[in-house]
Amino acid sequence: MSDESVTYVAAIDQGTTSSRCIVFDTDGSIVAVDQREHRQIFPRPGWVEHDATEIWSKVQAVVAGALAKAGLRADQLSALGITNQRETTVLWDRATGRPVHNAIVWQDTRTAALCDELGGQDGQDRFRELTGLPLASYFSGPKAAWLLDSVPGLRRRAENGEIAFGTIDSWLIWNLTGGVNGGVHVTDVTNASRTLLMNLETLQWEPSILSAMNIPEAILPEIRSSSEVYGTAVGQLAGVPVAAALGDQQSAVFGQTCYEPGEAKNTYGTGSFLLLNTGTRPVPSKNGLITTVGYQLGGEAPVYCLEGSIAITGALVQWFRDQLGIIRSADEIEPLAASVADNGGAYIVPAFSGLFAPYWRSDARGVITGLTRYVTKAHLARAVLEATSWQTREVVDAMYQDSGVRITSLRVDGGMTVNNLLMQHQADVLGVPVIRPVVAETTCLGAAYAAGLATGVWPDLDTLKAHWKRDTEWTPGMDEQTREREYRRWKKAVERSFGWQDEDGQDDRP
Repeated sequence: MSDESVTYVAAIDQGTTSSRCIVFDTDGSIVAVDQREHRQIFPRPGWVEHDATEIWSKVQAVVAGALAKAGLRADQLSALGITNQRETTVLWDRATGRPVHNAIVWQDTRTAALCDELGGQDGQDRFRELTGLPLASYFSGPKAAWLLDSVPGLRRRAENGEIAFGTIDSWLIWNLTGGVNGGVHVTDVTNASRTLLMNLETLQWEPSILSAMNIPEAILPEIRSSSEVYGTAVGQLAGVPVAAALGDQQSAVFGQTCYEPGEAKNTYGTGSFLLLNTGTRPVPSKNGLITTVGYQLGGEAPVYCLEGSIAITGALVQWFRDQLGIIRSADEIEPLAASVADNGGAYIVPAFSGLFAPYWRSDARGVITGLTRYVTKAHLARAVLEATSWQTREVVDAMYQDSGVRITSLRVDGGMTVNNLLMQHQADVLGVPVIRPVVAETTCLGAAYAAGLATGVWPDLDTLKAHWKRDTEWTPGMDEQTREREYRRWKKAVERSFGWQDEDGQDDRP
């Protein structure tokens, strides 16, 4: 390294719509960022794909871009961490390095019928005890099974060991460490825990599920911890240790330094993902949540989380802007909503493609309830924002019912946290402080922290905790009676959203 006095760690965040590379210094401060979008491919209604080759080229471009902006060479990086969109599935040819099909994205619903078939009499819960997950089209295993059955000749090649399966972390690590020339084929426990194929207790692929889904073990990556050196990069990052991988939501938990049981974070994006650290034992959910691995550091015991996935939060603001045209830009919603004192009795339930946690109702569709002539566009703007807070409250309640752990505060990140009115309402309906950190890029930061821990940049978790600094804190200001009355009305509105899709799977449209 040319400058011995300063150490840098880079993180690649390969997301659903774009790839980013952020370079951090040893204080966890951002030195440089580069970002590029990739195409969204929609071959049929409900199908969502990405070109994995395009993603790899965009990742290489943002790495080069971030290094150039920082004025750094690769040999000045101590480590590289990776965080990624979860559940998105790639199968590729080990000899050519080419994907055999577009990547199937986590949002894709083509495996719904396959999941119903696999569930049989047990339904969604068939593999829940072993994996912590409901049997749903969201997860990677059924996507891999669909590809093996749908691409001509693929199953035979897979059984011969010619094909590799991976989530995006595996695809990137394999390419970063050499690809067809000795690339390392691994995944980490957090990504593996989203496949429906990993046993939550053993942290290994579960033979009974591989057999049920007819997935040959020969295609699977080796499961490793979230923070260890998997291999050394070649090419533009030659010599840099590739030393961490975490799914994006778990990486945000790590970046928010939620290292103790009872600490929770919520990421507000297109949807929202609330994760609660439950410690070193997996807590099974009876209330519509997912049990997932939060992180594992080297040879230490894994830390588990309960996760509540909310399908539509930020996307509701986009709908209000793009489909209804009531606002011209997302930042206009806050002053409009703030121009009235409350929602005027109106509630919006954004079940555009069903409801995720805690309901998992694919028959639900969006509703607006409580309309009177008193209601204005400002009341509706307020109802749009409040929908995010109430959905989060439902997830927090489910977490308490499952774990007995009451959250004492909520750490928040993601684009919607710039909305002060929403964050205040979130604190009001939860009855606990809501805290936004100085470094809001917690997903990338988590991957950088895990990589730096593995390579000695940072000595321990206490050092990382000391870096975390609060930017803004919102404290609850709503009285208990008002909170519970409004929550009761929200729940009534949610019930009105159920059952809109017919059993034949067709929406009631002319």
